[in-house]
Amino acid sequence: MASSIAVSCQQTRFDISDSTVFTGLDIQGLNITVQAPAPSSENIEASKAKSPRKKALADGIEILSNAELKLNLGLRYALIGKNGSGKSTLLRSIAQKLIPGIPNSTRISILQQTSTSDNQHAENEPFPGIDIGSDDGGGEDRASQTPLQRVLSSDSFRNKILHEHSILSTAINSTGDDAFAPIRALRLIRLRRLKEQVRQAEKNARLRSGARGLQARKELRLLEEKFVNADAEARITTLADIDPVVIAAETSAALDLWTDLQGQIESYSGNAAADAEKRAISILRGLGFTTERMMKNKTFAELSGGWRMRCLLAETLFQPSDMMILDEPTNFLDLLGIVWLQRYLLSGNDLAQEGKDTTPSRVVVVVSHDRQFVDSVCDETIVLRDQTLLTFKGTPSAYEADLRSRILHLSKVKEANDRQVKMMEKSIGESLREGKAKGNDNKVRAAKSRQKRLEERMGLQVSASGGRFKLNRDRVGFHDSVRDEIEVPTEESGRSIVLPGVTGLRFPGSLVSLEGVGFRYQKSMPLVLEDIDLVVHMGDRIGIVGLNGCGKTTLIKLITDTIRGPPASGTMTKHPQLKLGYYSQHAVEDLQQHADPNSTALSLMTQQVASTLSEGDIRGLLSSLGLRGRTASDVPISKLSGGQLVRLALARVLWNSPNLLVLDEITTHLDHYTVSALIDALRDYEGAVLLVSHDRFLVRGVVEGQGGGGNGGECEEEDLERGGSVEKEMERRRIVYLLKGGRLKVLDGGVEDFERSLEKRLERLSL
Repeated sequence: MASSIAVSCQQTRFDISDSTVFTGLDIQGLNITVQAPAPSSENIEASKAKSPRKKALADGIEILSNAELKLNLGLRYALIGKNGSGKSTLLRSIAQKLIPGIPNSTRISILQQTSTSDNQHAENEPFPGIDIGSDDGGGEDRASQTPLQRVLSSDSFRNKILHEHSILSTAINSTGDDAFAPIRALRLIRLRRLKEQVRQAEKNARLRSGARGLQARKELRLLEEKFVNADAEARITTLADIDPVVIAAETSAALDLWTDLQGQIESYSGNAAADAEKRAISILRGLGFTTERMMKNKTFAELSGGWRMRCLLAETLFQPSDMMILDEPTNFLDLLGIVWLQRYLLSGNDLAQEGKDTTPSRVVVVVSHDRQFVDSVCDETIVLRDQTLLTFKGTPSAYEADLRSRILHLSKVKEANDRQVKMMEKSIGESLREGKAKGNDNKVRAAKSRQKRLEERMGLQVSASGGRFKLNRDRVGFHDSVRDEIEVPTEESGRSIVLPGVTGLRFPGSLVSLEGVGFRYQKSMPLVLEDIDLVVHMGDRIGIVGLNGCGKTTLIKLITDTIRGPPASGTMTKHPQLKLGYYSQHAVEDLQQHADPNSTALSLMTQQVASTLSEGDIRGLLSSLGLRGRTASDVPISKLSGGQLVRLALARVLWNSPNLLVLDEITTHLDHYTVSALIDALRDYEGAVLLVSHDRFLVRGVVEGQGGGGNGGECEEEDLERGGSVEKEMERRRIVYLLKGGRLKVLDGGVEDFERSLEKRLERLSL
């Protein structure tokens, strides 16, 4: 049995809305817990012997405790937090309407991070005589649909109308052979609608209490009785068992329902249908489906995992909804797709309902490791940390800058306050001793009075807005002291990453040199790479950017000798003492598919390098990358998170101390805090780094040396803080190349030049 999500909040008892209009969320006292499945009878005795820690885990993992969640219409929110903090669980709770207070009619579209397979609907209910499919029209195998068909059919409300209309049309057209078919179809539709009403009534009865709870339970009992009767009627298979008056009435009702559904369908046809198809094609083109074959001829089942995610993203963007949730939407997009998605979200097109209304009426919640993307599209930031939610009016980078500023300010205030307290305590102590020694009761009383004021009044001397502190305004309620204690917040950070030292060179020279290199996979095929000139020296920071399919991976594989065949032209030379570490963009997937799922990180590394490194050395390497203690030795690979698998894949690359690191899309499974830690580690790395990535934040931090590491400051300041050499950092050769048309071109302006060219391209394409 799978684990479940338990949700409660203040609205559970007193303020569950019956409104059919979504006006945003304002949830107080929100608690979310992931509950473990109930133990089987044979495991009950074993569970009694669990340690307190394991027992707590078995009882459930608390994601949020007494948190506040507020989402306003028309705003785009960035949800940030460390991997494993519960971001995806919170999004699932919203999407599945587990949180009380979300109206039942609220339309929520969601792109989940791992939704690469086809989303299946509820199982078909057997019904004789008619192919009923699923509740929302999913009878057709959606995996066999083309991307355009899937996007157009992603409107679940419209699909439900079409499906019910199809059931009735099939039944009405078959009246010559089966006069009972329209009645059977009508009863089936009524049964399904009742089933949904019962499900919602069960939720209301479970969550409400008092008079509202009593009324909800009465409504549930009535609906359950109706459902039982409707189910019994749906099982009748012959007209002989039904009263003729009922037959006439239900046949007429079936025709009336068909007419009503027909009218709703006609509202979608004509210009509206043409506009919908035009909008769907525009979304697919923006996400990279530029050819007729990819969009209209290739089925979803034939697409690779990355293209399936793009198709699912297109469906999410196309669906009319009140709230749109995007969990890592940039994972499988190249920079052109990311820039297009930024423009799409910022332009208000994401808020259009079937292309008719561009009024800001949709809430957008985004989770992404691409900091540049979320900074560009989001208005406010929601921070999930320490089982609570903090909302900040600004971007994630602005939040972190504000947090650092508050830490600096409050640290100084606390230091000054501590010095003042220490001086006052010393003065009070001297007064007490002197008063007692001389028998001066007045002085003793004065000292004790000062001591009481010290205990009650020391702390924050200003209001939350920075103005003068007023007790009746700023300290309402019952408290142990008159002033708040000065609490200095801490900065969130990912688990540190420390890269091992590099293998030095006995004599100087370039590590890798390509001169006029061309490459083709077969002699009869055109050149994939042409006239490539690239030189990498020790300590260089080289970045390669370009669109998907431009040949970046081919160039990397040529350099790392993971591709068969020599260059078609030109020469490629390597330093005799070159040690190369290659992180493939499919490194995590390779571990998931090919490694023994029951093996651990430690056992896998031991199998690979046992003849070279001791167990202690392997543990040290894994620990330096963030896989420590029992996580490395006890947790199976199948249970490791995406970020932990990235660390394991890095360990497999770094164990022999390479002097050239080739990293291909390394940030796909990492959160922002880990990306920042990786940037800091790569800045300290003494070898050369050849980086291929669509993550502009990473390229700017590692290759261009701009701010963006763990402290978010400039590169020189961070080097001074870590005791590094500013001169060495400034001496590094830093180049960003654009690979286009099989040729390398230096971007003098770095990633920003590439972004500007993509903006112009999108404007020319009118996307």
